This record gives sequence, structure tokens and C-alpha cells, in this order.
Amino acid sequence: MTEDDLRKAVAAERAEQAELLAALSPEQWDAPTLCEGWRVREVVAHTTMPFRVSLAGTLAGLVRARGDFNRMADRYARRAAAELPPERLIATLRDNVGHPWKPPGGGVGGALAHDVIHGLDITVGLGLDRPVPPERVAAVLAGMRPRNIAFFGADLAGVRLQATDLDWNHGTGTPLRGLAQDLLLVVCGRRLPPGRLTGEAAARFSR
Repeated sequence: MTEDDLRKAVAAERAEQAELLAALSPEQWDAPTLCEGWRVREVVAHTTMPFRVSLAGTLAGLVRARGDFNRMADRYARRAAAELPPERLIATLRDNVGHPWKPPGGGVGGALAHDVIHGLDITVGLGLDRPVPPERVAAVLAGMRPRNIAFFGADLAGVRLQATDLDWNHGTGTPLRGLAQDLLLVVCGRRLPPGRLTGEAAARFSR
């Protein structure tokens, strides 16, 4: 994808997620996701954080968290989830589908990865059948570098990830097969519901 294509993909992903979130029930907003310890509302609070918190606010949060980004992000997500109703979070997402935010060092591709991965945290966690357009998944996987994979801390030793719907594979060892979007979650250290992966190592990456 060109950078312009990536920007369009980011806008489309956000718009589609906003529509999906608007159809969720109150019970679903309080349901767990694949993000450990976060419900749907915390995940959405996190994905909309760049549109609600200034750079100065982010840096101040990092200082309070002693430089631990994950701790800072968790604090902000929990606070916003407690203070903002779903309607406000959805409106923030809708109002910022074209927002130019990019994660530090990640570029537009990093923004797409951020939105796609957290969207899957929600839909797979809720058991919703929402296939992400394959070109978006392919773009995210193509942007994965060793440092990105190391950031998530997934133990992929001894397995070869093989997508069943895209021409993509990663690693060496025992085959682990699944949809590309599910394997993306594996790369990101998520444990999936049973039945989404096949191969001898499937149980290792399932709940």
C-alpha cells in the first residue's frame, strides 16, 4: 500500500469500527476482550486516547508512570472508561476517522496496525464475525518487524505461522494455521478462543 492507501485504510477501519460499536449492547461494552484486564470500554478508551489527550498530557502521564508506557496507557484507559459513556467514545472515534495520529516511530502503517489489532481484540473477544478486509491485514503483517514482534513478547519459538487466506507465513517449526487476522493476534501475544487455530501447537496459543 502507498501512504495514501494506508491513510484511507485507517479512516475506513475507524469508521467501520464506530458503526460496529454503536450496535453493541451495554452488556457487551462491559465484556472482556483479548486485551488482558480490559473490557470493550477500556479498549475503545485506549484507541481514542490520541484524539482526547494532548502530547503534553501524554508526556506528563509517562512521567507519572516513570516512563512505563503500558502503565500510563492502562491508567488513562481505565480513567476514561469510567468517566466517558460509550456514546461519547463512539462520537470521538467518528469525529476522528481522518485524524493524522501516528504512533512514535510507527508511521501511518503503525496507526493502521494499532486500530486493526485493537478492533480484533474486541470482535474476537466478543465472538463477533467481523472479517477485516484482507488488504488491511496484509499491510499490517507486512509492516511487522522483529522489534515489533519483540515488543509484544509472544513466544513463537518452534512454530511456523501459516495463513490459510493470505500468502503469508512466519517462523520455522511446527505449522500453526489460521486466518491471517488470527495469526496477527498470535504475533501480538493474544490467546485466542478454541477452534480458531489448527496444528499441533494450537492449544498453546488458545484460551
